[in-house]
Amino acid sequence: MQCAQSLAPTPAGRLPLEVTGREFPTNRGGLCQKGWTSAEVLRAKDRITTPLVRSSDGGYREADWNEALDLVADGIRGIQDRCGADGIAVFGGGGLTNEKAYALGKFARIALKTRFIDYNGRFCMSSAAAVSNRSLGMDRGLGFPLSDLGGADAVVVVGSNMAATMPPFVQHLAGARERGGLIVIDPRETATARLAKDGQGMHLAPVPGTDLVVLLALAHVILAEGLADRDYLDARTNGLDDIRRSVAAWWPERAEQVCGVPAEGLRSVARLLAAASPSHGGRGAYVLTGRGLEQSSQGTDGVSAAINVALLLGLIGREGSGFGPVTGQGNGQGGREHGQKSDQLPGYRMITDPAARAHVAQVWGIDPDDLPGPGVPAVELLTTLGEPGSPQGLLVHGSNVVVSAPNADRVRAALSRLELLVVCDMVPSETALMADVILPVTQWAEEDGTMTNLEGRIIRRRAAVAAPGQAQSELWILRELAARLGAPTGFSTDPGEVFMELTRASAGGKADYAGVTYERLDAGEELFWPVPAADHPGTPRVFLDGFPTPDGRARMIAVDHHGPRDDVRADAPLHLITGRVLQHYQSGAQTRRVDELNAAQPEPFVELHPVLADRLGLREGDIAALTTARGEALAAVRVSEAIRPDTVFMPFHWPGVGSANRLTNDATDPISGMPEFKVTAVDIAPARTTEEAAAL
Repeated sequence: MQCAQSLAPTPAGRLPLEVTGREFPTNRGGLCQKGWTSAEVLRAKDRITTPLVRSSDGGYREADWNEALDLVADGIRGIQDRCGADGIAVFGGGGLTNEKAYALGKFARIALKTRFIDYNGRFCMSSAAAVSNRSLGMDRGLGFPLSDLGGADAVVVVGSNMAATMPPFVQHLAGARERGGLIVIDPRETATARLAKDGQGMHLAPVPGTDLVVLLALAHVILAEGLADRDYLDARTNGLDDIRRSVAAWWPERAEQVCGVPAEGLRSVARLLAAASPSHGGRGAYVLTGRGLEQSSQGTDGVSAAINVALLLGLIGREGSGFGPVTGQGNGQGGREHGQKSDQLPGYRMITDPAARAHVAQVWGIDPDDLPGPGVPAVELLTTLGEPGSPQGLLVHGSNVVVSAPNADRVRAALSRLELLVVCDMVPSETALMADVILPVTQWAEEDGTMTNLEGRIIRRRAAVAAPGQAQSELWILRELAARLGAPTGFSTDPGEVFMELTRASAGGKADYAGVTYERLDAGEELFWPVPAADHPGTPRVFLDGFPTPDGRARMIAVDHHGPRDDVRADAPLHLITGRVLQHYQSGAQTRRVDELNAAQPEPFVELHPVLADRLGLREGDIAALTTARGEALAAVRVSEAIRPDTVFMPFHWPGVGSANRLTNDATDPISGMPEFKVTAVDIAPARTTEEAAAL
């Protein structure tokens, strides 16, 4: 969420900084546990402070920077001499600053000349991004300031648990709750779903993998009961007839048979949303989506259905109403805008567009023909590493794929096939500990730069403390490697210089930062992209004057439900869903090193309904064995009435035998490349031996 903080150096001791929440439009002074304890990560007991090189005994030895970088450069050259430029791949992260994300994409394409680059944002926003571009002409996250949510009569949240994942977000839902209009669609009664109790809204708990059916039924009711905004649809959209035909089959009683949500509940939500919409005299309504809907082999169809509901009610492009996906990483938005994604160049330009290639090549001082073409999405990239004809070397920046990727054992096997694995990290993550070379890098409080948050707001990050030991910024590392590889000049280590180059490269693109400067941000200007000129005030609300599509109209795309690729069956009769907990983040590589967070949530667990636990002979605290078509995992049992009896929940922050992503499905959405993290068929039973229980 990019909560604003004030950082004050402390006297010599355990922590380098004191962290306090700062008054800011997004978090309004609030922080979650992860924010309050964030300074502890900077001085983690095992913080990497010097380059590490794999030694002959299989461990690591310290090296100076020259030796480490020479080894990396020699390894890259050796592989590329035999396999060509595409013998090396790059995997980035949604936590990198805009400057580092931009420099990484540039490095991949003009220093390595490889087409193989992608990043962990593929696991976050790719479905929502693909559909926003297709239907609305642009992907800008929420497309409106968070504070706008407070004025709405209704807010629908599909598959996001922001009360646990980003608690300061919740204050923006207060207005809708006061008016009884918070609607949460989630198979679990999460902390967010509980906010909708006691007359403050509604919680719908569909069968996992059927939230698309809920949205199709809502669209059916809106059309069947004449609740749509016909003037808006006639003036601003295309495709209504296709939508009418496609949702005709999803009347609420039929939808109930598939998704398990009572027909009257579906009708009530549709009517509540319609009453809140401006065309019916309401204050406004919003449809928000999260990974629960999007991390699916039908993730793009799910987001299309959510956008269709918002368009039917005339919400998008109206102040006080709208649609938006809730970004799940600190720079998930900026990270994909400026070059980490396999098919994109800076400014959200497509790498296959000749005009985009010409513009970026001119900024970089190269011939457009020298730019590589598009690569492949993350799952395809990671699972084919080391195979004949695939990359034999990988550089990883800001990601822990051994824990965070689906079908994680398959990814671990792929990494083990590589000739060269180089990881830039601050701690010895599970992925770093497979590397041939580990390079220590600076972190959030140790570096200048910018981030772009879930609203499209460009935010300054300022260094507050020196990095420990020999840790260096990725900007420095990329410059040093580029020089060793004989790449063109132009890899600055000054974040301000890199940002100014980024603004030139983005100029004229959808994500246009041309008018943004550090000076404007430091002066306190609130700048939301696009900002095409120095005198432009930025664009806090997009689509008010039309959609950036060829005809200026939004496209309604007809979709249908096909269900999960790995659905329940006799040998896997339960739905496994995954997600986050309050104390941990992503793969847990950082948060598992904070004592307070680890004490509060020390181990992996699986949540079961009491009826299911009783049927399986499992009690609170027992160790359960979970088995899917991909692998096995162990987890401590938690019994809760907040989950469906046909479903179990497991958070994904832990490695090893407790890794949820050893179980998850790496089947992907055909449009976005998003893997199907969120639902898979599972069998669960008591751990078979005391040794299994001890392993956890």
